[in-house]
Formats: sequence, C-alpha cells, structure tokens
Amino acid sequence: MADEIITDVAIVGAGMAGIGLAADLAGDFDVVVLEQESRPAYHSTGRSAAIFIQNYGNAAIRALSRASAPLFHGAEPNIFPTPLLTQRGILYVADEGGLDAHDKLMEEAEDLVELTPEQAIAMVPLLRPEWVKAGAYEQDAQDIDVDALHQGWLRKARAGGMRLLTDAPLTRAEMRSGQWIIDTPKATIRAKVLVNAAGAWADMVAGLAGLRPIGIQPMRRSIAVLPAPDGYDIRSWPLVGDAAESWYAKPDAGRLFVSPAEEIPVEPHDAFVDDMVLAEGLYRFEQAMAYPVTRVERSWAGLRSFAPDRTPVAGFDPVAEGFFWLAGQGGYGIQTSPALSRLAGQLIRRASGDLESLAEALSPARFRS
Repeated sequence: MADEIITDVAIVGAGMAGIGLAADLAGDFDVVVLEQESRPAYHSTGRSAAIFIQNYGNAAIRALSRASAPLFHGAEPNIFPTPLLTQRGILYVADEGGLDAHDKLMEEAEDLVELTPEQAIAMVPLLRPEWVKAGAYEQDAQDIDVDALHQGWLRKARAGGMRLLTDAPLTRAEMRSGQWIIDTPKATIRAKVLVNAAGAWADMVAGLAGLRPIGIQPMRRSIAVLPAPDGYDIRSWPLVGDAAESWYAKPDAGRLFVSPAEEIPVEPHDAFVDDMVLAEGLYRFEQAMAYPVTRVERSWAGLRSFAPDRTPVAGFDPVAEGFFWLAGQGGYGIQTSPALSRLAGQLIRRASGDLESLAEALSPARFRS
C-alpha cells in the first residue's frame, strides 16, 4: 500500500516552474513536489538552451523579464555559487522578405540598436552579404545557466524542507473536505493547495483533478548541434537569427546550436526531432550563412507549452478550491521564472506584493467564462 503524506502544498512538476515555486514557499509551508520522471527537469527545463532577451514576448512577459533581472544579476552566492548569466548579445538579421518583421521588431523593442548589413556581417562574418538587408543588435542579451538556476532552487527548496517524489505521476486528484486527495504510485498526498506546474501535461493534470482544460498547447522545437566552422572563433559571436523567427544559431561550448525555430502543435510526450522539419530549418540557415551543413553531431527536441493567448497562467482556478495553475510559460519560462515564482508565491500566500499588478493578466479566470 502506498504511503500517505500530509502537506500544505503539493506541486505537480519538478521543472523550473515547480522547483522555483517550491524554493519560494519552502520554509513558510510544508511542500511536496511530485515528478512523473525518475529525475527532475527531464523535459523542457533540461533541454533548454536559454538566453535572457528583454525584447521577447508580449507586454506581460516583458514585465516578468524585467522583474526577473535582479535575481539573475544579483543571485545569492550561497544558493547560486556560479554566475547565472554570461554575456552573449543577440543579432537580428533580415532578408528582403523579412523587412516587415524587422520594422515591427524595431518599433516594439527596448534598447535595440539598428545596424547596417555591413555592421551585422562584421559581427558574424559567415552571413551572406547578398542575403542580409537589415540588422539589429541587443547588447544585454545573456546566456542563462539553466542547470545552475534549477540546482540552486532545488538547494534552497530542500533547505526549507521540501520533499521531492520522483517516479510519482499524479493519477487522480479529488477535493474532499477542504483538502486535495492526490493519488500517485509512490504515495497518497493530502494537501490544502494543489499546484499544476506540469508543463506540457498541465491540461492532462487538470483533467485528472476533475477540471476543464484551459488550452495549454505543447509546441515542439528542435535543435541541431553543428561543429564550429573551420577558420572561425565563434566563442564571442552573438546569437544570430532572422527577424521573422524562421531560424536561429547560437554558439555554445565550441559548437553551433541551430534551430528551425519551429512551433509544431503536438500532444504531450517525450519529444523527438522530426528530420524533415530540421532539414528545412537548416536549409534556411544555409541561405543566410555561408556554412554548408555536412554533419550534424547530434540533435534533440523539446516542448514549449503556450496558453491560448500566449501569456503564462498563474493563479487559483476560480471554480476549483485550492487548485493553482502555473503553466503556459512557452519559450519564456526560464528567463521569467524568478518573477513568476515570486508572483505565484505571493498569490498562494494571498499577500500583496511587488508583482500584484500582473495578477489579473495571468489569472486563469480569463479562460473561465
């Protein structure tokens, strides 16, 4: 018979969202985190080649990014002993067909400097002069050490008493007499608050708890790892991608990560690469860059899950007592996670805080007409 655990808050999902929230709550609440895999951060968090880009996403996401920046820049050394950010920069380029996307980016962006094609090529010499018609550069874009961020929050959460159960998928949940009764293969959990931080599986978890889904849609994105081009030192190159978001390339540990930047709707699953989609993305990369792709060292895919309005969901469900949504972070989940974890913690405490102005925009009530 499975054990029974009584707790204040049960969090489903040990990725960045779930563990970030656990770190915020542990010490003030008894917290149990349930993870369906044998280790945390197996899916989206563990497959993210994240970069902090202020000019990314809609207004709510940019506000979350701004509010997250202080943690990244001033992380507590006892929790995050190594730097979370490394200078990278991002170079946006456009061909003739991407000039409208370039113009829109320049209209909406903050601290984005327009470049001539020649200036763009000076930054990334592999760019084809005949292809590049416009460029723009964001100096402050920085690589995020995703593992260091996640491990730091695991460290903080465990220090506060958080318990992590792996190989423990939620199989059923029911609100009974003011508490959630949560069944897993490892234990039955009794909790006052059930947090749905299940990423691509968020709607499925809601269904197992008797709630209607809100439309969290997993989208597949893939990466190819290429050897560095002969004769070039790519370590100081920025991330480069076209303004129309049809490909990007990022230097990483002496290799070049190239993505088709695709968003293919899929069911929640252990994502794998679609060879045709990857080939099409590499073809677009080759049109812009004088680098014939003759060898792919390895490739992988991950899932980025979006709410219908592409804004994260954080808050108590208005029709289910004690059921808290923390989902739909899409491709912004790593860079917004410090602020989103803090906001979720404030909402669970039912306390006012510095992020309360964002609560309505992120509330699941917008999907419960």
